[in-house]
Amino acid sequence: MNAQNIFEKRDFTDSEKNKLLYNILFPEKSCDDKLYPIVLFLHGAGERGNDNEKSLTHIKELFLNAENKKNYPTFVIVPQCPEDERWVEVSWKLETHIKPEIASKSMNSTIQLLNYLIENFPIDKNRIYITGLSMGGFGTWDAICRYPDFFAAAIPICGGGDENTASQIVNIPIWAFHGDNDKAVNVSRSRNMINALRKAGGNPKYTEYKGVGHGSWINAYRETELLKWLFSNKKAN
Repeated sequence: MNAQNIFEKRDFTDSEKNKLLYNILFPEKSCDDKLYPIVLFLHGAGERGNDNEKSLTHIKELFLNAENKKNYPTFVIVPQCPEDERWVEVSWKLETHIKPEIASKSMNSTIQLLNYLIENFPIDKNRIYITGLSMGGFGTWDAICRYPDFFAAAIPICGGGDENTASQIVNIPIWAFHGDNDKAVNVSRSRNMINALRKAGGNPKYTEYKGVGHGSWINAYRETELLKWLFSNKKAN
């Protein structure tokens, strides 16, 4: 396996014959006799489509940074949600929502893709991470409560989840972010999830940016301790 300095564009066909476009970044100076973590990034609504390029808009800077690539060798996958779909089929304007009974088509394809990559590349099953912003923040909350034994840590940004699922994800390390002036997704969505987790006995991290609107991912992905925190988490064998 050869490491690359760019995201490689690929596509995946799931068991229902649905095609999912995605980008993959390989660990720097990787070798096949070592296992590496993998980070799943879920983009926002504005990056949906079929170009397999817009989806990278807000994540390239973080993982193509030379220092980060050197210090944190990892796989990164960035699937692209089609224009008329969502990572979780709920409205972002609601004050609260109940987790849909089944995963969205795009989420189902993404989890199948993850499993395919885990089986075919040197990936550590105990170090699978997820992060997402806005629509992808909702997707991050949905994914960890839908597959609670899958992820080692999660970074949901300006999203929201079903507070009733807090007990299911109470042991997953979570660092959530939101801007208190967000007009697209009310900051109460993150506050309520964090409060529900704490009430259930969890200890999530939460950073709220004063005066920041919907683009809180800009601040979040520039937090100096973010990747150190993320990669410090590992599921127990």
